[in-house]
Amino acid sequence: METTDYIFSLEIAVRDYELDSEGIVNNANYLHYLELTRHEFCRWAGYSFKEMSADGIVPVLSRVEIDYKTPLRSGDTMLSSLWVERKGARFVFHQDIYNKHTGEMAIHAVVSVVSLENGKLSRGDRLFQAFSKWL
Repeated sequence: METTDYIFSLEIAVRDYELDSEGIVNNANYLHYLELTRHEFCRWAGYSFKEMSADGIVPVLSRVEIDYKTPLRSGDTMLSSLWVERKGARFVFHQDIYNKHTGEMAIHAVVSVVSLENGKLSRGDRLFQAFSKWL
């Protein structure tokens, strides 16, 4: 597991209710893990979703691509890591989830986010100012 490019990581435990009939994490739950990691990154970086909302900013997903690699199972702990870049008006989160104990990659995702400010699509300049240290 190479983590030199990541700017934020979060440990998350697999909960039994997230498993499907095969005993592995249901694919839809990875969207929750990715979102939790982005939310925690924003809070850690000093601009939480609650603060964004109070400022009239709403980040919304515009695209999510997920490559499923190795399943996670009951009792596993994952390490959900990310780095982010700006491409025009989009903020592109590169997110990987690893099995913490084996080091195997569970998923690789690329998540694009755009910004609404006071209900209108914006270039995201206010978010850029808030997160420029990590872009």
